Order: sequence, then C-alpha cells, then structure tokens
Amino acid sequence: MKLKKIAALVAFACATAPAFATNGYFSHGYGIKAKSMGGVGIALPQDSLAAATNPAGMAMVGDRMDFGLDLFAPIRSSTWTGNGASPINGTYTTVTAGEYKSNKNLFAIPEFGYNRAIGKDMALGVVVYGNGGMNTDYGRIAIAGATTNTYSNLEQMFISPTFAWKVAPNHSIGVSLNLVFQNFEARGLESFDVAAQTTAVGFVTNRGKDTSRGIGLKVGWTGQITPNLTMGATYQPKTNMSRFDKYKGLFAQQGQFDIPETFGFGVAFKASDKMTIAADVVQINYADIKSLANNGDKFPAFAGTKLGADNGSGFGWTNQTVLKLGMSYQYAPNLLLRAGLNHAKNPLGTNQTFFNILAPATVENHLTLGATWTLANKSELTVSYMHAFENKVTGVSTGQGAGPAGAGVIGHPVDLKMHQNAIGVAYGWKM
Repeated sequence: MKLKKIAALVAFACATAPAFATNGYFSHGYGIKAKSMGGVGIALPQDSLAAATNPAGMAMVGDRMDFGLDLFAPIRSSTWTGNGASPINGTYTTVTAGEYKSNKNLFAIPEFGYNRAIGKDMALGVVVYGNGGMNTDYGRIAIAGATTNTYSNLEQMFISPTFAWKVAPNHSIGVSLNLVFQNFEARGLESFDVAAQTTAVGFVTNRGKDTSRGIGLKVGWTGQITPNLTMGATYQPKTNMSRFDKYKGLFAQQGQFDIPETFGFGVAFKASDKMTIAADVVQINYADIKSLANNGDKFPAFAGTKLGADNGSGFGWTNQTVLKLGMSYQYAPNLLLRAGLNHAKNPLGTNQTFFNILAPATVENHLTLGATWTLANKSELTVSYMHAFENKVTGVSTGQGAGPAGAGVIGHPVDLKMHQNAIGVAYGWKM
C-alpha cells in the first residue's frame, strides 16, 4: 500500500509539472544517471528508471527504488525582424518588430522507478516520468490579431509497468505497457479562430486545459556480447492518443496529437575496470504525426490548409536522429563520475518558424556532467547537470504581399532561439 501511495504521488507530481524536452519535444534522457551521460541507456541500465529507455534493462538492475527531480531552465525567444503581419477576417494586423522573450524559465520535473526481481530470471517494475513537452509564455501578444497574451503548454507523462526476462545468462528482453497522459493549453491565437482559418471556430484558443490519453508499448533487448561489450535495441510504435477535443480547430485531424514511433540501438564498452563508454542512436519519427509534420509555412486561408483539417497547417517538423555519447569513471570506491554529449539536428526548417513561435525547439548540442555517491547505508545520491547550447533558426519568408498571390508568411519572417540548463538530483536504494 505504501508503494502504491508513493507511485500515485509521483504520478500526480508529473501530471501537474510541465515536462520539457531537448530532442525535439522529447527529453534528452530518462533517469538522472542517464541524463548525466548524454541520455545513453539502451545498453547501460543503471537504476530502476532503465525501463524508460530500454525495458530489458530491468532484468539487470536488481531490487531497487529511485526518486529523481530535475530543475529545468529553458531560455527561449522569438524575434520578428519586421512588423509581423497576420490575416484576420481579411484584414492584416501587425505586431511590432523586436524580440519577444518567453517568461517562466524554471520548472521542476519529478521521476520515479521501482523494480523487483521474480526468481533468478525475471523482474517486474514500474516507472513514472515526463516523456517530453514544450511551453511558451510570452506575457504579451506575440502573434498579430490576438487579444490575449501568447501562451502554449504541452505535457506528456508516462506510467509504464514493465516485465523483463533473462532468456539466456547474458541476454534479456523486456516490455513496457505505456499508459500515456497529455495536457495541452493555448491562448492568444484569436487571429486563427475564424472561419477563414479553421474548420472548427471556437476550438482554437483560450479553451483552458485539455487532456488526452493513450496506451502503447515499448519493447527492448540487451545482450552481453563479450565480457567487455554489451549491446541493446528498443522499439516503440506510434501511440494513438485520444483527441484534444477543446483544440480540434488547432491541431490537424480534428485535434489529434499522437506520440511518434521511436527506435534505437546502443552499445556499452567497459574500457577498463574503472571506465565505461556508451553510445546510443535513436530515431524519432515526427514526420508521421500530421499535427507536427504538416507544412506550416502558409497562412491556412490562402493555402487551402485550414487548421483542424487532416491537411491542416502544422509545425513542419521532420524526423530526427539523436546521437548520444556517455562515459562513466569510478574515481573512488564510493564515487562514480559521468559525462556525456547529445546531438540532434532541430526538426524545424527556416521556412517553418511562424507556427513554431509556440514550440521553438531549436537546440541541437548538449553537454552533460554528473556523479553518484554511494552512501554508508549503500543507498545512492546522484546529481546531474545539462547545458544545451544556444541555437538560432533564422526565419525565411515564403511569400510576399498581402493576398493569395503571396500566400506565405507575409514578408516578415520570425527568428527563433533557445538555450537550456538543468540540474538534477536523485536518491536510490537497493532493497
């Protein structure tokens, strides 16, 4: 009963705290230990959060429980390089040229993991974590034609019961049942909440928080190929989510916002008794999700792509390949040091910056550091630090003029930029 109460408390905390991301809208890693190594973990399970990366890893971490908290600080802004124009009821209104900074730059993101061995070869566990998300809160009107300040918030939480099985002495497989919960809210999009721009007037903006639910799977394998080399692979098919009904006039397919398919491959090499080097390659197929991938470089009224339709204008995101590299070093019997790098080309193009005022996912390169202290009672205290270097996407206008002949984002492209910092702490103990 105590464990159920703990898991429920962490689930509530995850559901009420925005979960942010650095690889598109996904987190760069899951679990404070993995986050301090660039996010690697497919072939290197380190704690009971392992299932969030590779369910098979739960067969290797033993009986344990872990709590973590990440303090995440994304610094993001949008810059209109001219007086930004937007059509509303056939009339163009503008916002003043200049930089618009998003407010509220510190968020707390909790996580929880529990794992219990069943005999010698099997394990059952559960992880609760924020998969990703995005937030902008400009505190002013950043999109022309609006009457309220520009704001958007997307949160994704996973609760994942997991089963792992050692099918051979050095090989394990695992499966997680992903119970997925999403929240979304948007304000300040009144210029698009008209019949010329959307298929569902009144369902674009200022509708309060809406929720979405879905059930999905993640499967994985981990195998020790040689005494020093471990490999792993994971696959998570697209998760079909219920629609955001309150925003069926904003997202394509009448408010559909599914979780994209992902898959990855990882290796971990024990270079010495003290040093381990690990690397993951992860593919995120954003292009299969219409609300994310549909072209957003045209105003819906002129392009025949009204918001909310199956072909409704979106964010123009492309697929993303994430490269992760991490290293751990046993500096002392009770002190393990970690470092890592994470790189992924941002998913939005220079002609897609307008709608991405709401989701400026521009960062590409990340540096991570961390350490774990083994305490006198054999419990563990872990800390991590992540810095995502500033990256700017300079917007390119796709049309000129003020009518159907110039159907693009009219003459005044938007520049987007972001950098991020995060400090995490986790406490874990073996049972």
